[in-house]
Amino acid sequence: MNGILSLLRPQQWLKNGFVLIGLIFSHGWSDPRLVFSVGVGFVAFCLASSAAYVLNDYHDRAADAAHPKKRHRAIASGRVGLPAARALIAVLFCGALGLPLATGLWAVALAVACYLILNIAYTLRLKHKVLVDVFCIATGFMIRLACGTYAVGIVPSRWMLLCSFMLTLFLGFAKRRAEMVAMPGGTLAMEGSTRIVLRHYSPQLLDNLVAITASATLLAYGLYTVDAETAALHGTQHLVITLPIVTFGVFRYMYLLYKGGSGEEPGRDLLADNQIRMAVLAWVIVVVLLVGA
Repeated sequence: MNGILSLLRPQQWLKNGFVLIGLIFSHGWSDPRLVFSVGVGFVAFCLASSAAYVLNDYHDRAADAAHPKKRHRAIASGRVGLPAARALIAVLFCGALGLPLATGLWAVALAVACYLILNIAYTLRLKHKVLVDVFCIATGFMIRLACGTYAVGIVPSRWMLLCSFMLTLFLGFAKRRAEMVAMPGGTLAMEGSTRIVLRHYSPQLLDNLVAITASATLLAYGLYTVDAETAALHGTQHLVITLPIVTFGVFRYMYLLYKGGSGEEPGRDLLADNQIRMAVLAWVIVVVLLVGA
């Protein structure tokens, strides 16, 4: 049972919070219909993302078995057999698509289907293509965001879309840099790595990409907070005071990344660091006070 749970990676379900962004920032939480639709989308994406992880582990089982860390994964180590893994993939795929279809949410089902198709392509080929790999990750997040907005009739802010896109690119490139640094032996280690695409990146390139996307994320968020449409929607012109909190959170994440103790698992890292947790809590409190005032 523990092996199956580790395959599902429930700690990564935090990423599916992107499905909830549109509901929160559109003040749609007072509409039971929207809450139900977005809730279905969130659960469906939890099933879909777990399906993608199991599929990836199944496909990479031979390479993972030769990796010093990944050999402990449930399929690579043999804790979960191949027939059980295949059955789990089928159940998760059917559940992810069946839930929105059963509730009549066809647009949500379409978003989930696009996400699953993207992850199949990513697992089989695209994760080995330099830059394309990280853009695929970002696209997966944008599909989540689209599911929680367009699929249920919410129109997202253009700044929200831009900020979300740049944030996911930032986290993706930070993840690649952390994976590269975590391998002792440099280039020689990369030649034997299961992450083949790392052979095509360099620390200098990833440093530049992390810096560019971090800057673009903060710029987009800052523009979102001072946008006239944002002020009209939330009834306040003071959301800009949350910018220092978000800036600290991004800088703290970069500090942990370059210190060498963060980045490989963004979901885990965001929950593990006390200062990032405090920044998130402070941001939530300030936003609630401003929007509710």
